[in-house]
Amino acid sequence: MSYVAIKGGGRAIAGAAAVTEYLRTEEGLGNPDAEPLEIDAILHQLRHLVDRVVSEGGVYHPQFAALAVKQSLGDTLEAAFALRAWRSTRPRLSATPPLDTSRMRLIRRISSAFKEIPGGQMLGPTPDYALRLLRLELMDESPEAFRAVARDWLENCREAQLPDSYPKVLDALRAEGLLPPVAKTRRQTAFDITREPLVFPVPRSAALATMARAETGSLLAIAYSNMRGYGDVHPTVAELRVGYLPVLLPHPVTGELAEAGEVLMTECEVVAMYAAAEPGGKPQFTVGYGACFGHNEVKAISMAILDRALQKGMQDGPANPSEDPEFVLLHVDGVDSMGFASHYKMPHYVTFQSDLDRLRTTQQKSGEPA
Repeated sequence: MSYVAIKGGGRAIAGAAAVTEYLRTEEGLGNPDAEPLEIDAILHQLRHLVDRVVSEGGVYHPQFAALAVKQSLGDTLEAAFALRAWRSTRPRLSATPPLDTSRMRLIRRISSAFKEIPGGQMLGPTPDYALRLLRLELMDESPEAFRAVARDWLENCREAQLPDSYPKVLDALRAEGLLPPVAKTRRQTAFDITREPLVFPVPRSAALATMARAETGSLLAIAYSNMRGYGDVHPTVAELRVGYLPVLLPHPVTGELAEAGEVLMTECEVVAMYAAAEPGGKPQFTVGYGACFGHNEVKAISMAILDRALQKGMQDGPANPSEDPEFVLLHVDGVDSMGFASHYKMPHYVTFQSDLDRLRTTQQKSGEPA
């Protein structure tokens, strides 16, 4: 495949950028009250969109994710691309040790495995239990009504002392011997997908890192194929958590770990079909794990299902696309796949001319008019 270097066209390219900016700002032409989108407004009122860009961009910077959303006119792929490009220009100053997610300061926690779980279920912020009907009153929401909602909620909210952490559901299952114990292997450095190419077979950490910044729709589509029958994971959500995870870094002077900030994360652990780890061994449930930046529940669940499917594929050989690490991990990155799809917009004059020549020659040889 070859491409042609194009000379000129600079004015046309500048015009394309200008008309895009016009579309972003055209509301101001006939509306003197029109104002540009504030980053804070995007952060708070489009928080799930920002969380998606943070997750797919692979860097936790909600403010810049909101900026990327504004700059890309809401295109999540373009926004994740811009955020990931910015990340590539930043120096790497330090690395955190593995963080204990049981220390998450939770805002939501549910289990579909048990009604009663240690610490209790916490529904938190979610549209899961609301009707999927358009709220037409939001078409003309006044600033006063907008501010009153949050104020009234805070006034009516009862103060409660929440624990710093909650026990994990999997720990209770593991204590009963229903899950295999956590493997105590020598500490290994996690695979860095930003610096090392994926050469198969890859370790589980590479698969988890790739899926953690994968495009949500791609991840869901392949996980959905497994759910519908192209796989036999049959998962149950043991626990789905959303909360703020303290980020610990070594102190530059003392070297002791100190809390440097926090990141909003979604974590999902699913239990799946039971099996014996070895022939004649004790049958136990199997586990799938998903975690990603931001509040992205569907992504975390899809990731956990695919993690379990990939583990099965690596153990027994892939029987379905969702169990094939190469198929899954090379097709779920949004920036990669967007780039390949978009490259078809580049000039393919040489290759298409070759196709034309071959077709004309073939028609001539077959006696058909050229």
